[in-house]
Amino acid sequence: MLNCRIGTLIVALLASPAAAFAQENIPGHVTCDFDNGYAWTYEAGKYQAAPPKDLTFEIGSIDLESQSASLILDGRTAANLKIVRAINANHFLEVVNEGFLNLTTIYDRDPATGKFPAVHSRHFGLFGQPVFAQYAGSCVAKP
Repeated sequence: MLNCRIGTLIVALLASPAAAFAQENIPGHVTCDFDNGYAWTYEAGKYQAAPPKDLTFEIGSIDLESQSASLILDGRTAANLKIVRAINANHFLEVVNEGFLNLTTIYDRDPATGKFPAVHSRHFGLFGQPVFAQYAGSCVAKP
């Protein structure tokens, strides 16, 4: 009997793609501020950690249906982003010209603060050495 109920639940979830993405839709434009994190560089055979500078940027033209958005720096569109939708989160992926990756995950709005918790990761290299950073912060709707 339990297996039948579980099977019915799985079929219901698979039959309704919208149910898989029932998260609160984020607004069409957000400002993100990351004030906590670490950056790592690979030097002399080992990784060195250091706190990075605060990071602020905007994500605009957010279109969950077409899975696209724009990265905005200093009021200008700096890059096109791809969106990967998840349950209770959306991932914004930037592929930099050199092939490096930046990923920002924005989670559902926190009802206590009204902000969207977010994480930002950068994966790149500098002079042939690995460099990566992980930031924690939040995003807010931009009017």
